[in-house]
Amino acid sequence: MNRLLDRETLSQLLAKRDAPCLSLYQPTHRSFPERQQDSIRFKHLVRQLEESLKQQGRADQAKSLLKPFHDLIDDPDFWNANRDGLAVFAAKDYFEVFRLQRSVPELAVANDRMHLKPLLRIAQSADRYQILAITLDSVRLFEGNRDSLDEVSLGEGVPKNVEEALGRELTEKGQTGFPQGFGRASERGDPMQVESGGAGRQDEIDRDRDRFFREVDRAILEHHSRKSKLPLILAALPEHQFHFRKQSHNEFLFAEGIESDVSLLSPDDLRQKSWMVMQPRYIKRLESFINQYGESHGQGLATDQLEQIGQATLEGRVATLLVEAERQIPGVADKQQGKAIPVEDDTATTPDLLDELTIWTLEQGGEVISVPTERMPTESGAAAIYRY
Repeated sequence: MNRLLDRETLSQLLAKRDAPCLSLYQPTHRSFPERQQDSIRFKHLVRQLEESLKQQGRADQAKSLLKPFHDLIDDPDFWNANRDGLAVFAAKDYFEVFRLQRSVPELAVANDRMHLKPLLRIAQSADRYQILAITLDSVRLFEGNRDSLDEVSLGEGVPKNVEEALGRELTEKGQTGFPQGFGRASERGDPMQVESGGAGRQDEIDRDRDRFFREVDRAILEHHSRKSKLPLILAALPEHQFHFRKQSHNEFLFAEGIESDVSLLSPDDLRQKSWMVMQPRYIKRLESFINQYGESHGQGLATDQLEQIGQATLEGRVATLLVEAERQIPGVADKQQGKAIPVEDDTATTPDLLDELTIWTLEQGGEVISVPTERMPTESGAAAIYRY
């Protein structure tokens, strides 16, 4: 429950094929009294799932499939930990909850596969990032976007402080009463005020610091960055920025960081400062995809026609698909034929062709990028860049 949203979990959801698959989306609220209504809305959506199962002739499966949903309805601890949105998925012997940092429309779907577009658009958005907030006494990881920021539980192998990282290898504490060799003077980077021992003691402290940073960098890369593949912003004192980067091998770490004592920053201050670092890169990354589309279109290696995109996904030719965020296009979809045709009447077989094209592209190993409406380079709601 409450798993992080990353590419691995998306792949697992895409692989679920044990029908019926249940998908529930709901906007939620972080604060009281707004969140009081969240469990009531959730109960209403669970009833919709039950009705859908009955209409499909699957009433006999409803009780077992919906039991974990019902268990959540009256769980106050669950509803007191809300973020901005909720996504819940279930199938035979499977139940998964995601707390989202963006609001989503209310939706309850019982189908032959998971309904993933709202989740995919959050996961594939180019504005997501992580922050490593580090002092000698604390290691914390945050994940967010331009709108919100939440702390991430550290993986089991990630040390939470210098003592946990170095254990018995940590230099014995001196006479200052501060934790093992790290006095407040060394935290400020003042070599003249460290505990007795002079330059030799300072050398030991510096070696401990570097070993600590090296161990944290290795663990964050292994347990978080390689899994999420999200950009990483370092929040630390200026002198720690320099020494951490000397030890780092994390290819996801930005060159620019937040040079502050993170223990003095409020969560909103941290969000604002991190978005100032992220925003130029976010805009640059989106523009690179849009420019690539323009260049490829001129070479006959891109299209905005949905039916052509459908056929190209069937052939495995779509390398990157840009989809317009928050837009839905009803249509006729047939994966075997690669058919994706918009329609405006009741002949539609899917409420959203963009969802179908998104799934098809990901299943073929392509990348999907959610693009804000104001930056979308086409009118059709989609833009595909071909591999060949």
